[in-house]
Amino acid sequence: MSSSLTDTVPLRYSPAIEQAIAEVASLLRGSYALSERTLALLLLQNDAEIWEEVCRQETPATLERLRAVCERLSAESETPISWQIEQQRQQWSQQIAARVFSHVATPPRAHTLAEHIGRLCMNPWTGFPILAMVLYFGLYQFVGVFGAGTVVDWLENGLFGQYLNPMMERLVRSVIPWGAIQELLVGEYGIWTLGVTYAIALILPIVTFFFLVFALLEDTGYLPRLAMLIDRAFKWLGLNGRAVIPIVLGFGCDTMATVVTRILETRRERILTTFLLTLAIPCSAQLGVVLALLAMHPKGLLIWAGVLLGVFLLIGWLAAQVLPGNPTPFYMELPPMRLPSLSNVLLKTLARLHWYFLEVFPLFLLASVLIWIGQLTGLFGLAVRGMTPVVQALGLPSEAAVAFLFGFFRRDYGAAGLYRLNEQGTLTGNQLLIAAVVLTLFVPCVAQFLVTIKERGLRAALVMFVLALGIALFMGLLLARTLAWLGVQV
Repeated sequence: MSSSLTDTVPLRYSPAIEQAIAEVASLLRGSYALSERTLALLLLQNDAEIWEEVCRQETPATLERLRAVCERLSAESETPISWQIEQQRQQWSQQIAARVFSHVATPPRAHTLAEHIGRLCMNPWTGFPILAMVLYFGLYQFVGVFGAGTVVDWLENGLFGQYLNPMMERLVRSVIPWGAIQELLVGEYGIWTLGVTYAIALILPIVTFFFLVFALLEDTGYLPRLAMLIDRAFKWLGLNGRAVIPIVLGFGCDTMATVVTRILETRRERILTTFLLTLAIPCSAQLGVVLALLAMHPKGLLIWAGVLLGVFLLIGWLAAQVLPGNPTPFYMELPPMRLPSLSNVLLKTLARLHWYFLEVFPLFLLASVLIWIGQLTGLFGLAVRGMTPVVQALGLPSEAAVAFLFGFFRRDYGAAGLYRLNEQGTLTGNQLLIAAVVLTLFVPCVAQFLVTIKERGLRAALVMFVLALGIALFMGLLLARTLAWLGVQV
């Protein structure tokens, strides 16, 4: 770009923004790698990393004056400052384009099939039926029935149950003479029999199939259109369509989704979305196990889904009324609809599985070690006995206390515990439904709780923890009493 063109079309923002830029730039005294104007623009757009750097270099008095300028500009504006700056940059680029491009009239272009499909995905009359088909075939049939049913059964009962677990148990007991170490490795809750078996034979197939579905939807361009479709409904919850990205990702891993809430513009939206992820969004492993458990009880599956949806909407609406503020305007670039690339889908799936093995798999092993320590010290039995009255009040057998205790380590660990109880014939259809509802609404897993502390702060994380626990137990009691009163058997 020539200097004459730059001088002819300068990048200047509205008077209010320019005045704020000048005020912020004049206050900066630190030594920065960026220019003062660039720093001022980023501060006005509330860039977290730049604010962190400025907080390290400026005095408290200067920081107070900087925040006052930013808050004043935000209060005087009807739309977010970042949106205004982006709009004015687009206008500037259009002015440049108008000077260097000539336009030739062309006949109207017919819409392609992909464009028609994209419009259908965003139209409420057709978009929600399409979403229902995606959920049914993508999550229920592919992840739930095939992944959590067929593949898990072959791995857990076939490969591990008949071959690997007996072989490993014989090997350990023949080589290691100490009973305590044998229990740590191949006991009922051992590193191999519980940690490795659950992580690889039960949870890994489910998250693999979910990540495949998510990568497929991502590569087609469907997810941004889903965000546009859901935007109006999410405004009722105090959010906008952008929140659909972490919400959908939460069906893969709530921990990862909690980190992704950074894309939301305000702290209020980030807190609301994190709470909904904590409360009502099951991760892929938990979702797959629950779908497999309730697949033989269609009525129970519908009740479970209805309770989750009702809690999501009601608690989301109530939380939006309690937290001050309004949803921000929503705008998102729509990529073209296209056929997914096999290499892209596989690479994204493998990248997320790599994350799973690095971040999640060690937690299964750690949980086995903690349970082993708890058994040696008697703390595990004490915790189970402490939870037994709670699960019995829900109408569940005392053995379910172990599954709920597992839920404190990981939600999918608890769901896997229910899976084992169901295989043993311990739970009736109604008990299975109640346990599935409570465990889905249960407290966040350890990993998500730690990430929530990091992202939202200790106080907010503790409030979410207590609220999730209270709501889960209340809904379990309410559901148990309602089923008994109506005489419903699922």
